[in-house]
Amino acid sequence: MNLKSVNLKNKRVWLRVDFNVPVDSQGLISDDTRIMSALPTIKYLLKKGAKQIILATHFGRPKGQIIDDLRVGFIAKYLEKILKETIWQSKEVAPKEIPNSAKIAMLENVRFDPGEEKNDEKLAKAWAKLADIYVNDAFGCSHRAHASIVGIAKLLPSYAGLLLQREIEVLTEVLDHPQKPLTLIIGGAKIDTKIGVLKEFIHKADNILVGGGIANTFLFAQGFDIGKSLYQEDKLETAQEIMLSAEVYKDKFVIPSDAVVASEMNDKALTLNLPVEDVEGDMKILDIGKTTLMKYLYVINKSAMIIWNGPLGLFECECFAKGTKKIAEALAIAKGKVIIGGGETIDALKRFKIDEKKFYHVSTGGGAMLEFLEGRELPGVKALAG
Repeated sequence: MNLKSVNLKNKRVWLRVDFNVPVDSQGLISDDTRIMSALPTIKYLLKKGAKQIILATHFGRPKGQIIDDLRVGFIAKYLEKILKETIWQSKEVAPKEIPNSAKIAMLENVRFDPGEEKNDEKLAKAWAKLADIYVNDAFGCSHRAHASIVGIAKLLPSYAGLLLQREIEVLTEVLDHPQKPLTLIIGGAKIDTKIGVLKEFIHKADNILVGGGIANTFLFAQGFDIGKSLYQEDKLETAQEIMLSAEVYKDKFVIPSDAVVASEMNDKALTLNLPVEDVEGDMKILDIGKTTLMKYLYVINKSAMIIWNGPLGLFECECFAKGTKKIAEALAIAKGKVIIGGGETIDALKRFKIDEKKFYHVSTGGGAMLEFLEGRELPGVKALAG
């Protein structure tokens, strides 16, 4: 499975990357993190004499339809400038052949073909004919059983790219050899994708710190009036079940004791910092309060390993950004190993101009990271193992 164990000389390599990059209103790439994260693998393949590198990615959610605004040609052009290498662009998802002269090629958006998300064998075989080796460097997609993740991996000698290998090693370390005290910080709007991790870490973590909209659901489930705050009514039973499991660990499962509230969600809003029992009426909980923040910072300072996924408030608005910003700044100088994941969490780091290099590991996959930490076997990783 390790890419460094294979002879790449004169081999045609089909490389699955995750170049599903965010773009601005002009259609320009606003964050190239995912492209830059794949560069070590691409450069390694070139250095080791690969005859041809065939890049494959999805972009957006075309759902099996060809949508001109979701073509990936602009990504190929962006990568050309970074690599200073010509990239041959295919107008098809699965061309019958690629010119021998093309050292690097990029296929059209793989999700234009409905067979991608269906893990269609015919599509996988068409791709496999183009290459000698398959490499998966798209950790953020590896929890999907798609043709470009699982199907083709079964048809060619398959390996993990350098990025995927690093993700697996770090997250395996968290599961198998966590450093203590271990702290999990969970935020974001919805509880759905975090349920498995919360249940898994109730027994593993020394501290679980909760914020964001998820915290509101727990507060409501405990019987607090949360005014007009965002919460998930359909997940109250789940929240109660998690808190029941945490009864034995009362001191380590922590939800906010106070909050920053406002009746409007904008930078001109009048804000108050209140104990959670004083929230009422049209108030919306939009950030953790001062007391909660100080407690969370104290826990971070005492932790040997910290996992953070999800902002602790509406960080896009300055008056509700303090909790997330202070947590991010504390983690950037923390003595413990810090592992961060989730698109919104990484967006927050960029907004606050915090260098990702300050952390032990910043995962490129939010959903994939959470599923891995739940102890679930990712289809893309399993396919590489055999």
